[in-house]
Amino acid sequence: MNSNHACTLNQHLMEVKEGKRCFENAFQGVARMILEGNIEKIVVNGKTTYDFMIFRTGRKHPVGMYDEINSFVSFVKDAAEGGSSKEMAFVLVGEPGNGKTFFVEYLCAKYREFLSRPENRRYTYQLVNMDKLGHYGRIATIESQTYEDPMILAMNLFESLDQSREFLARTAGFTDREIDKAFENYRPLGADTGYIWNDLRKHTGDNMEEMLKYVEVIPVPLTETLGTITGKYAAKDKITSSAVDLLGEESIQRLLHVTDVNNPYRFDLRRGALARVAGGGIHFSDEIYKNKKDLVQVYLGVIQNRVIEIDGYRWPIDTLIIATSNNSEFNHFLAEREEAPIIDRCRVCYVSHNTNYRMQETLTSYAIGTETKTTLTKEALHQDPNLNYSASVATVMTRLPRSEKLTPIETLKLAAGEVAGEKSLKTLAEVVDMLSQEPDITKRFGQKGLGQRNLGRAVQLMVESSETNEGRCMIAVDVFKALERIVLDYVSDANDRAKYLEDLKVAKSLYRERIMTEMFNAYMDEPFAIRKDVLNYVNMIIGIDAENLGPDKMWKYKDPQTGELKALRIDERYVRNIEERLGLKTEEQRESFRTSIRKIYGQKISVEPNYDFMDNLELVKAVTDVRLKSDIAGAGSLIGALANRTNEENQKLYDRMITTMLEKLNYCRTCAQKTIEYFCSQEDEI
Repeated sequence: MNSNHACTLNQHLMEVKEGKRCFENAFQGVARMILEGNIEKIVVNGKTTYDFMIFRTGRKHPVGMYDEINSFVSFVKDAAEGGSSKEMAFVLVGEPGNGKTFFVEYLCAKYREFLSRPENRRYTYQLVNMDKLGHYGRIATIESQTYEDPMILAMNLFESLDQSREFLARTAGFTDREIDKAFENYRPLGADTGYIWNDLRKHTGDNMEEMLKYVEVIPVPLTETLGTITGKYAAKDKITSSAVDLLGEESIQRLLHVTDVNNPYRFDLRRGALARVAGGGIHFSDEIYKNKKDLVQVYLGVIQNRVIEIDGYRWPIDTLIIATSNNSEFNHFLAEREEAPIIDRCRVCYVSHNTNYRMQETLTSYAIGTETKTTLTKEALHQDPNLNYSASVATVMTRLPRSEKLTPIETLKLAAGEVAGEKSLKTLAEVVDMLSQEPDITKRFGQKGLGQRNLGRAVQLMVESSETNEGRCMIAVDVFKALERIVLDYVSDANDRAKYLEDLKVAKSLYRERIMTEMFNAYMDEPFAIRKDVLNYVNMIIGIDAENLGPDKMWKYKDPQTGELKALRIDERYVRNIEERLGLKTEEQRESFRTSIRKIYGQKISVEPNYDFMDNLELVKAVTDVRLKSDIAGAGSLIGALANRTNEENQKLYDRMITTMLEKLNYCRTCAQKTIEYFCSQEDEI
């Protein structure tokens, strides 16, 4: 049967019985949608958690938000299983620009997509030929205003529930078990449909066969702009907003047709936002605590009882209520003690900023934009290959709280699941736990910092600057200036401002480390020269004690990335030089360091064969320094050679490096020259 065509109630019941259509509440629908996708187990900030793949698909999807998504999934699952959550709303509270609204809108889009599949479609019913009854004027068709499921009508066909159960068993062949399962989602008919059904009962002389001729089952429209199934109610200003926007009101047009003053059909519920999502939909209340008090009181009843109530008439609804609020509004609301009952009915989830700089790279690319950018004169605008890294590290650094146990760089690396010297993920987990005890939410891990909107503003500042337009390139080092401007212009708290500016300096030092590596790669005329040397060191310290090592110090090993056999000559002088650069003076210190590297190798390679130790900044820096020293007597000399291009030799070196950067490292002439210039300048070195 075509799912878009109207059918009789009996036909619909047969389809439900055969499993071609389903009957479930909003919570069960959302939970089924999430849990039918893949679920992965991952470690975040030293704790095991779950990652639901439904939230990781599509061109633009939520990034991170693991704890928040886990909270939401367990909330929906609990409600689907009849727990206390079904009488609550799920409220996301956090700083502006950290993805709360984006997450809810993404969820709504996925839910609409899920319901568009024929087996998941939502159905409702309409009562036809109503003009024959005489007191409905020229109204011929009356649709259930709250998009009640036809199964709800089937459960309420008779005045006695036992007769309705009997009818389901007799006409559609439902077993007692199936009927019991369906009745778990039982709710009475809404005031208007219940009243009209009684009218039909009188009109037909209680003849059920005749009554059912007036019923037509139709699919619920899924159009996003109609606000059906998923609807958003944004907090309006104090004067124009009223309960009517949520609940509906008496309709003058209907009063012209409906002669019976007691008929609840005179109320137009679709005028409000709730009725349109009442048939198993998601109601999204943006900035819920910004609403004025009378509206919050309306929500009080709706959340607890799941009914729309007007003038004593009641319409039961089936809807998942999700809301958002920013920290300051929420705190302001909490301060007013008399509003406690509404908070009591909310499952509050504090949303933190993303604190993983690797993941931030995806968010940064959202902020930079996927379209090819152009200058004001419509010329193509190049992006420095280090731009995304610099912007990501800088913004994430501001979101990390200071701690006595970890330095800012250690926190940054551990939060991204990387190696941070001797410090382990356990230390980070302790810091996160300790901060989660803070009564002031903004002091918790990742709760404060520059948000996505601030990053977007910084990108705008860069694009509009004359340097960017003149050079036709967004240069990485400029992102620090732009973010500094944003901090000074948009951060009002003096302590926060001081911290963020300090964080930007630390981020800039990391950018300088990265430039050292890039310069070495350019000097060696190979994109991954430094990576190769780091892996050579790691393989040397693994093979240094090997039994099959001959006098020529050649060691054969199997490359975990390609699986092929390779030969490597172990250069003990090279190994020692690197360890000296790392400040390891005694044999014990060296052995301890080697053991830690071997341990990391053992843990990482089995899970991630392409792991390359490039996140171990100290090691990368030591290898870079040693190679630069052995090749051209130190980084200082390379800086000197590049800065002083009066002799032909230096000019040739400069030109060769520029060519490598253009052809192999994705630089354009502007950012290649600017990067070398920055490398040669000794400014802002920490």
